[in-house]
Amino acid sequence: MNGLRLGRLGLLLALCFAMLVPAGVYAADSAAPAATTDADTAAKLGLLLGDGNGVNAAYLAISATRIQAAIISLRLQGRLAEAAAYQGTVNFADAGSVGASNRAVLAFLKAHPELGWNGTGGNAFMPLARISSQQLYKVLLEALGYRSGTDFDYAQTETFAAGKGLDQIAGNASITNAHIATALIEALAANASDGMPYMAMLQASGVLPASASLPAGERIRLHRDAKLGTIFTDKAGRTLYFFTKDAPDPNSCTGDCLKSWPIYNGGADLQIPATLNAADFGVLQRTDGTTQTTYKGWPLYYFAKDQKPGDTLGEAVGGVWFAAKPNYAVMLGTSATLGNYLTDAEGRTLYYFDKDTKGKSSCAGDCLANWPAYSASGADLPTGVNAADWGMITRADGSKQSTFKGYPLYYFVKDVKHGNTLGQNVGGVWFVVDPVKFAGTTAPVPKTYHIDIKDYSFGSGPLTVEAGSSIVFTNFDDMKHNAVAVNGAFALPLLAKGESYTITLDKPGTYDYYCEPHKAFMTGQIIVK
Repeated sequence: MNGLRLGRLGLLLALCFAMLVPAGVYAADSAAPAATTDADTAAKLGLLLGDGNGVNAAYLAISATRIQAAIISLRLQGRLAEAAAYQGTVNFADAGSVGASNRAVLAFLKAHPELGWNGTGGNAFMPLARISSQQLYKVLLEALGYRSGTDFDYAQTETFAAGKGLDQIAGNASITNAHIATALIEALAANASDGMPYMAMLQASGVLPASASLPAGERIRLHRDAKLGTIFTDKAGRTLYFFTKDAPDPNSCTGDCLKSWPIYNGGADLQIPATLNAADFGVLQRTDGTTQTTYKGWPLYYFAKDQKPGDTLGEAVGGVWFAAKPNYAVMLGTSATLGNYLTDAEGRTLYYFDKDTKGKSSCAGDCLANWPAYSASGADLPTGVNAADWGMITRADGSKQSTFKGYPLYYFVKDVKHGNTLGQNVGGVWFVVDPVKFAGTTAPVPKTYHIDIKDYSFGSGPLTVEAGSSIVFTNFDDMKHNAVAVNGAFALPLLAKGESYTITLDKPGTYDYYCEPHKAFMTGQIIVK
């Protein structure tokens, strides 16, 4: 039994890591990052075969498919060679969507419904459809000697897998090659159903050399908390935290603070899931001589009152401690002079422009070169930051910009490191964003104005409006009229009696205009402030 299972897992490893990277891509050197991914570990064990292109973020992001899962299943049952050589002609209707070798596999599955791959209905298999973490964990559990329907119900697959140490990719409706890498390393570290470590069994069978070993150091784990979402824990399941006062000074927690919030030091052998970026992890040399692991520039801590795995008693303590997460859209910094303020996930300060109006940016050209627009890549928010206050606008050039309470967020080009706030009060119009106190800008609120064209006139005197306001021209004369800006900013079509046309002027300035058919005497002026 053990020999059969060993052969199946060896085949599984060879298959799955062949989809990732070739061996030797990750050569250790003095410039190695402060963390090693699960893909790195598999390569060092000689299990990564790759497709000849190496590994990069784009490749690891490729979605895994049903045909990949089916091949894994066949390898686990020792029947892949038989399936690949199958000559049967009866097949699923959509077998033509894959290559010839995989068509043979599909025909074999069609001929052997007892293997559990009966298609998706209507004689279709959907070989290129994405697979979920639940489906992959079912395959891995069976590799470890557990049986669906006997040892666990399929609906409870991920709960059962978590009890066996397989939970890092749980909850994903569509998994990627990076997820596969992490799940396989979990399988290597797990025990089979008979209690024997799989690593030892692989070595005993010769699948891995006797000298091979899994890293014995620390590990960052991804834990799905029912309230907080995905958070970081250490390998024992203890929650890790960020401290907002570390934004301006990463050594802000000292003395009694460290008694309540001990530092986390993952050491030189820190392991991380393949879905994380090793370059995001670093090592802080603290002023007291100790070293501390950082993520995106934020030092990582424990909370002394967290007594058991999964405890998150440190969340939002004092409004300055938050569970570390991989995908914050925004974080908080805290300084003695500015209080709390928004930063990006790396701790870089975010600002608002007091000339902006809700939902609209007034910063373009040279302004935008000095104050780049911020567009969040993550989705998580610190406790206390209202999700309803977080949004996105589309700029005039089509790019996206994140907003808080409807107002666009920016960086300052002179803020070059974690915690800089050099943009505060620049020109009296740029300010950090206190998420509690911020209520909007002081810029005039755009309004709607009307210019009635009557008796061959645009009315008496210039019209003064706020930037972004709408201006509605309506013709009340029997004769057709229009309005054309001298500087080309706008040009209305000829309006018949009763017709209207609306323009919006965003740029402050003076706009002189005229009616083309009656240019000599029909003129007007709009002043945008």
